[in-house]
Amino acid sequence: MSKFASMRVNRSWLQAGGAFAVLVAAGLAANAAAQSSTSPPDFSSNQAAWLHPPGGEFPAVAGSPMPMRQDPAHPFVGNNTGRQPTYRMGDVSNPNLKPWAKDVMKKDNEQVLAGKIAFSARSSCLPGGVPVFMLFGGQPIFFVQSPKEVLMIYEGDHQIRHIYLDVPHSAKPTPSWYGESVGHYEGDTLVVDTIGMNDKTVVDGYRTPHTEKLHVTERWSLINDKTLEVKITVDDPDTFNQPWSTFQRYQRGQQTLEEEACAENNQHLFDYHIPVADKVDF
Repeated sequence: MSKFASMRVNRSWLQAGGAFAVLVAAGLAANAAAQSSTSPPDFSSNQAAWLHPPGGEFPAVAGSPMPMRQDPAHPFVGNNTGRQPTYRMGDVSNPNLKPWAKDVMKKDNEQVLAGKIAFSARSSCLPGGVPVFMLFGGQPIFFVQSPKEVLMIYEGDHQIRHIYLDVPHSAKPTPSWYGESVGHYEGDTLVVDTIGMNDKTVVDGYRTPHTEKLHVTERWSLINDKTLEVKITVDDPDTFNQPWSTFQRYQRGQQTLEEEACAENNQHLFDYHIPVADKVDF
Protein backbone atom coordinates (compact mmCIF):
# COMPACT_ATOMS: atom_id res chain seq x y z
CA MET A 1 0.00 0.00 0.00
CA SER A 2 1.39 3.44 -0.93
CA LYS A 3 1.78 6.15 1.67
CA PHE A 4 -1.12 7.96 0.00
CA ALA A 5 -3.41 4.92 0.23
CA SER A 6 -2.50 4.64 3.89
CA MET A 7 -3.30 8.31 4.42
CA ARG A 8 -6.69 7.77 2.77
CA VAL A 9 -7.49 4.84 5.04
CA ASN A 10 -6.51 6.84 8.10
CA ARG A 11 -8.82 9.63 7.00
CA SER A 12 -11.80 7.47 6.05
CA TRP A 13 -13.77 8.87 9.00
CA LEU A 14 -13.81 12.25 7.25
CA GLN A 15 -16.39 10.96 4.81
CA ALA A 16 -18.98 10.17 7.46
CA GLY A 17 -21.87 12.59 7.05
CA GLY A 18 -22.12 13.44 10.74
CA ALA A 19 -18.47 14.58 10.87
CA PHE A 20 -18.72 17.40 8.34
CA ALA A 21 -19.37 20.21 10.83
CA VAL A 22 -16.36 19.15 12.93
CA LEU A 23 -14.28 18.78 9.76
CA VAL A 24 -14.94 22.31 8.55
CA ALA A 25 -14.29 23.86 11.95
CA ALA A 26 -11.01 21.98 12.38
CA GLY A 27 -9.90 22.82 8.87
CA LEU A 28 -10.57 26.51 9.35
CA ALA A 29 -8.59 26.55 12.59
CA ALA A 30 -5.64 24.79 10.93
CA ASN A 31 -5.86 27.15 8.00
CA ALA A 32 -5.70 30.19 10.28
CA ALA A 33 -2.52 28.83 11.89
CA ALA A 34 -0.94 28.21 8.49
CA GLN A 35 -1.81 31.72 7.35
CA SER A 36 0.29 33.26 10.10
CA SER A 37 3.53 31.73 8.74
CA THR A 38 3.15 30.99 5.05
CA SER A 39 0.11 33.05 4.02
CA PRO A 40 -1.28 30.79 1.28
CA PRO A 41 -4.43 31.95 -0.51
CA ASP A 42 -7.47 31.46 1.71
CA PHE A 43 -10.31 29.75 -0.13
CA SER A 44 -12.24 28.78 2.98
CA SER A 45 -12.42 31.90 5.17
CA ASN A 46 -15.81 32.79 6.66
CA GLN A 47 -17.21 29.40 5.64
CA ALA A 48 -17.19 30.35 1.97
CA ALA A 49 -19.24 28.18 -0.35
CA TRP A 50 -18.24 28.29 -4.02
CA LEU A 51 -20.85 27.94 -6.77
CA HIS A 52 -20.48 28.06 -10.53
CA PRO A 53 -23.26 29.01 -12.96
CA PRO A 54 -25.23 26.22 -14.65
CA GLY A 55 -23.65 24.69 -17.70
CA GLY A 56 -22.59 21.26 -18.80
CA GLU A 57 -19.54 21.97 -20.92
CA PHE A 58 -16.08 23.43 -20.43
CA PRO A 59 -15.29 26.86 -21.93
CA ALA A 60 -12.87 27.10 -24.84
CA VAL A 61 -9.45 28.72 -24.42
CA ALA A 62 -7.64 30.55 -27.21
CA GLY A 63 -4.75 28.55 -28.62
CA SER A 64 -5.99 25.24 -27.20
CA PRO A 65 -7.82 22.39 -28.94
CA MET A 66 -11.58 22.76 -28.53
CA PRO A 67 -13.21 20.90 -25.63
CA MET A 68 -16.06 18.61 -26.59
CA ARG A 69 -19.18 20.27 -27.99
CA GLN A 70 -22.72 19.18 -28.84
CA ASP A 71 -23.31 17.21 -32.03
CA PRO A 72 -24.67 19.95 -34.36
CA ALA A 73 -27.06 17.45 -35.94
CA HIS A 74 -28.82 17.09 -32.58
CA PRO A 75 -28.89 20.46 -30.76
CA PHE A 76 -28.97 20.44 -27.00
CA VAL A 77 -32.14 21.71 -25.31
CA GLY A 78 -31.91 22.28 -21.57
CA ASN A 79 -34.62 22.10 -18.91
CA ASN A 80 -37.12 24.90 -18.33
CA THR A 81 -37.00 26.21 -21.90
CA GLY A 82 -40.59 25.46 -22.88
CA ARG A 83 -39.32 22.78 -25.26
CA GLN A 84 -38.67 19.07 -24.94
CA PRO A 85 -35.27 18.72 -23.22
CA THR A 86 -32.60 16.63 -24.90
CA TYR A 87 -29.38 14.99 -23.75
CA ARG A 88 -25.85 16.12 -24.39
CA MET A 89 -24.25 14.17 -27.24
CA GLY A 90 -20.66 14.84 -28.17
CA ASP A 91 -19.55 15.89 -31.64
CA VAL A 92 -17.43 12.93 -32.74
CA SER A 93 -15.91 14.98 -35.56
CA ASN A 94 -13.74 16.75 -32.97
CA PRO A 95 -10.24 16.41 -34.52
CA ASN A 96 -8.55 16.07 -31.13
CA LEU A 97 -10.18 12.70 -30.39
CA LYS A 98 -8.39 9.42 -31.06
CA PRO A 99 -10.34 6.96 -33.29
CA TRP A 100 -11.22 4.56 -30.45
CA ALA A 101 -12.77 7.39 -28.41
CA LYS A 102 -14.77 8.54 -31.44
CA ASP A 103 -16.09 4.99 -31.88
CA VAL A 104 -17.13 4.78 -28.20
CA MET A 105 -18.92 8.13 -28.35
CA LYS A 106 -20.58 7.38 -31.68
CA LYS A 107 -22.02 4.16 -30.26
CA ASP A 108 -23.16 5.99 -27.12
CA ASN A 109 -24.86 8.71 -29.21
CA GLU A 110 -26.67 6.11 -31.28
CA GLN A 111 -27.95 4.39 -28.13
CA VAL A 112 -29.16 7.71 -26.69
CA LEU A 113 -31.03 8.47 -29.92
CA ALA A 114 -32.59 5.01 -29.65
CA GLY A 115 -33.90 5.77 -26.15
CA LYS A 116 -31.02 5.11 -23.76
CA ILE A 117 -30.66 7.36 -20.71
CA ALA A 118 -27.54 9.52 -21.03
CA PHE A 119 -26.71 9.06 -17.38
CA SER A 120 -24.15 11.12 -15.50
CA ALA A 121 -22.08 10.38 -12.40
CA ARG A 122 -24.33 12.58 -10.28
CA SER A 123 -27.56 10.95 -11.46
CA SER A 124 -26.01 7.51 -10.96
CA CYS A 125 -24.61 8.14 -7.46
CA LEU A 126 -21.07 7.47 -8.69
CA PRO A 127 -17.86 9.42 -8.04
CA GLY A 128 -17.30 11.99 -10.76
CA GLY A 129 -13.53 12.01 -11.12
CA VAL A 130 -11.37 14.79 -12.54
CA PRO A 131 -11.84 17.09 -14.43
CA VAL A 132 -15.63 16.57 -14.50
CA PHE A 133 -15.65 17.45 -10.78
CA MET A 134 -15.34 21.08 -11.95
CA LEU A 135 -18.60 20.76 -13.88
CA PHE A 136 -20.62 19.69 -10.84
CA GLY A 137 -23.33 22.26 -10.26
CA GLY A 138 -26.45 22.69 -8.18
CA GLN A 139 -24.63 22.51 -4.86
CA PRO A 140 -21.46 24.35 -3.76
CA ILE A 141 -17.97 23.10 -3.09
CA PHE A 142 -16.10 23.90 0.13
CA PHE A 143 -12.36 24.07 0.79
CA VAL A 144 -10.70 22.89 3.98
CA GLN A 145 -7.03 23.90 4.04
CA SER A 146 -4.31 22.70 6.40
CA PRO A 147 -0.50 22.79 6.11
CA LYS A 148 -0.33 19.22 4.76
CA GLU A 149 -3.61 18.73 2.90
CA VAL A 150 -6.42 20.50 1.09
CA LEU A 151 -9.90 18.99 0.92
CA MET A 152 -12.37 19.93 -1.81
CA ILE A 153 -15.84 18.89 -0.68
CA TYR A 154 -18.79 18.88 -3.06
CA GLU A 155 -21.98 19.18 -1.06
CA GLY A 156 -23.99 16.90 -3.35
CA ASP A 157 -23.41 13.32 -2.22
CA HIS A 158 -20.45 14.45 -0.06
CA GLN A 159 -17.86 13.76 -2.71
CA ILE A 160 -14.39 14.63 -1.41
CA ARG A 161 -11.07 15.23 -3.14
CA HIS A 162 -7.84 14.94 -1.12
CA ILE A 163 -4.87 17.04 -2.26
CA TYR A 164 -1.67 16.24 -0.38
CA LEU A 165 0.71 19.19 -0.20
CA ASP A 166 4.43 19.35 -0.93
CA VAL A 167 4.91 15.63 -1.54
CA PRO A 168 5.73 13.68 -4.74
CA HIS A 169 3.42 11.25 -6.48
CA SER A 170 3.61 7.58 -5.61
CA ALA A 171 5.77 5.57 -8.01
CA LYS A 172 2.78 3.46 -9.12
CA PRO A 173 -0.52 4.79 -7.69
CA THR A 174 -3.36 2.31 -7.75
CA PRO A 175 -6.04 3.62 -10.16
CA SER A 176 -9.04 5.06 -8.33
CA TRP A 177 -12.10 7.22 -9.01
CA TYR A 178 -10.43 10.51 -8.08
CA GLY A 179 -6.86 9.40 -8.60
CA GLU A 180 -3.90 10.69 -6.63
CA SER A 181 -3.70 14.47 -6.27
CA VAL A 182 -0.65 16.30 -4.98
CA GLY A 183 -0.31 20.05 -4.78
CA HIS A 184 1.70 23.05 -3.74
CA TYR A 185 1.28 26.80 -3.52
CA GLU A 186 2.89 29.14 -6.02
CA GLY A 187 2.34 32.53 -4.44
CA ASP A 188 -1.42 33.11 -4.51
CA THR A 189 -2.16 29.98 -6.55
CA LEU A 190 -2.87 26.39 -5.49
CA VAL A 191 -1.41 24.05 -8.12
CA VAL A 192 -2.89 20.53 -8.18
CA ASP A 193 -1.53 17.60 -10.20
CA THR A 194 -3.72 14.50 -10.55
CA ILE A 195 -2.81 11.10 -12.00
CA GLY A 196 -3.78 7.50 -11.22
CA MET A 197 -7.44 7.73 -12.21
CA ASN A 198 -9.33 4.64 -13.31
CA ASP A 199 -11.11 4.56 -16.67
CA LYS A 200 -14.61 4.29 -15.17
CA THR A 201 -15.21 8.04 -15.17
CA VAL A 202 -15.73 10.44 -18.06
CA VAL A 203 -13.95 13.68 -18.89
CA ASP A 204 -16.93 16.00 -19.36
CA GLY A 205 -20.69 16.40 -19.70
CA TYR A 206 -20.60 14.67 -23.08
CA ARG A 207 -19.42 11.39 -21.52
CA THR A 208 -16.06 11.57 -23.30
CA PRO A 209 -14.07 8.48 -22.23
CA HIS A 210 -10.43 8.38 -21.19
CA THR A 211 -7.71 5.91 -20.27
CA GLU A 212 -5.71 5.44 -17.08
CA LYS A 213 -3.06 7.75 -18.57
CA LEU A 214 -5.30 10.75 -17.89
CA HIS A 215 -3.30 13.57 -16.30
CA VAL A 216 -5.01 16.75 -15.08
CA THR A 217 -3.34 19.93 -13.83
CA GLU A 218 -5.32 22.65 -12.03
CA ARG A 219 -4.34 26.15 -10.94
CA TRP A 220 -6.77 27.61 -8.38
CA SER A 221 -6.60 31.33 -7.59
CA LEU A 222 -8.81 34.19 -6.42
CA ILE A 223 -9.57 36.74 -9.14
CA ASN A 224 -11.17 38.97 -6.51
CA ASP A 225 -12.88 38.59 -3.13
CA LYS A 226 -15.94 36.99 -4.71
CA THR A 227 -14.55 35.02 -7.65
CA LEU A 228 -12.47 31.84 -7.63
CA GLU A 229 -10.99 30.58 -10.90
CA VAL A 230 -9.42 27.26 -11.78
CA LYS A 231 -7.37 26.88 -14.96
CA ILE A 232 -7.36 23.28 -16.15
CA THR A 233 -5.09 21.34 -18.50
CA VAL A 234 -6.17 17.85 -19.60
CA ASP A 235 -3.71 15.38 -21.09
CA ASP A 236 -4.32 11.77 -22.09
CA PRO A 237 -2.08 10.73 -25.01
CA ASP A 238 -4.17 7.62 -25.64
CA THR A 239 -7.43 9.58 -25.94
CA PHE A 240 -6.51 13.04 -27.25
CA ASN A 241 -4.09 14.03 -29.99
CA GLN A 242 -3.02 17.06 -27.97
CA PRO A 243 -3.48 18.28 -24.39
CA TRP A 244 -6.28 20.83 -24.09
CA SER A 245 -7.04 23.62 -21.67
CA THR A 246 -10.15 25.15 -20.15
CA PHE A 247 -11.27 26.91 -16.97
CA GLN A 248 -14.10 27.22 -14.47
CA ARG A 249 -15.15 30.15 -12.29
CA TYR A 250 -16.99 30.05 -8.99
CA GLN A 251 -18.82 32.76 -7.09
CA ARG A 252 -18.52 33.06 -3.32
CA GLY A 253 -21.54 32.49 -1.13
CA GLN A 254 -21.83 32.51 2.66
CA GLN A 255 -23.40 29.26 3.82
CA THR A 256 -22.60 26.21 5.88
CA LEU A 257 -21.97 22.74 4.53
CA GLU A 258 -25.19 20.71 4.53
CA GLU A 259 -25.72 16.99 4.14
CA GLU A 260 -27.20 15.76 0.89
CA ALA A 261 -27.10 12.05 0.18
CA CYS A 262 -27.56 10.72 -3.33
CA ALA A 263 -31.09 9.31 -3.61
CA GLU A 264 -31.23 5.55 -3.17
CA ASN A 265 -33.54 3.37 -5.26
CA ASN A 266 -33.74 6.06 -7.93
CA GLN A 267 -35.07 3.49 -10.39
CA HIS A 268 -38.81 3.99 -10.43
CA LEU A 269 -38.93 5.71 -13.82
CA PHE A 270 -35.50 5.08 -15.30
CA ASP A 271 -32.47 2.90 -14.72
CA TYR A 272 -29.71 5.33 -13.82
CA HIS A 273 -27.18 2.54 -13.25
CA ILE A 274 -27.11 3.14 -9.51
CA PRO A 275 -25.06 0.42 -7.75
CA VAL A 276 -27.27 -2.08 -5.93
CA ALA A 277 -26.01 -4.59 -3.35
CA ASP A 278 -26.92 -8.20 -4.12
CA LYS A 279 -26.74 -9.24 -0.45
CA VAL A 280 -26.93 -7.62 2.97
CA ASP A 281 -23.69 -6.54 4.61
CA PHE A 282 -24.74 -6.91 8.24
